[in-house]
Amino acid sequence: MEKGMKRQVVIGLGSNLGDKSKNLQQAISEIEKSIGRIERISSFMETTAWGFDSEHTFLNACLMCSTTFTPLDLLLALKTIEQQMGRQKTKGTYEDRCIDLDIIFYEDEQIQSEQLTIPHPHFRTREFVMRPLLEILQEKDVFFQFLSN
Repeated sequence: MEKGMKRQVVIGLGSNLGDKSKNLQQAISEIEKSIGRIERISSFMETTAWGFDSEHTFLNACLMCSTTFTPLDLLLALKTIEQQMGRQKTKGTYEDRCIDLDIIFYEDEQIQSEQLTIPHPHFRTREFVMRPLLEILQEKDVFFQFLSN
């Protein structure tokens, strides 16, 4: 991978605490400022919690942006945004959160390491990812191959 080369990535966003819409808008703004130009953003979609019980519904979205970050640098930048927005992990399991940012795709890269798995290992089974993802992706996109497999 050439350093400094622009790459297209898809990021999943979710929030189920506080002003969820404001949280997603703030995360989108931070991604644009610190990671790269946003090319597409899905609608915000209300969904129920996945993997744990919660009285709070989620607001979810996906966005596509261009970045010069490597996959690991992108992961670190997203974790920094989460921390700056007040996300605190208190358990080793799923829990309520003000913001959650996940790398769904990094072009057509396939990565499996301790820190990162791309494409996101569960994207196909999570409606809160698939619905917004299908809204922003088109057949011509480099990511389409993962949807058709």
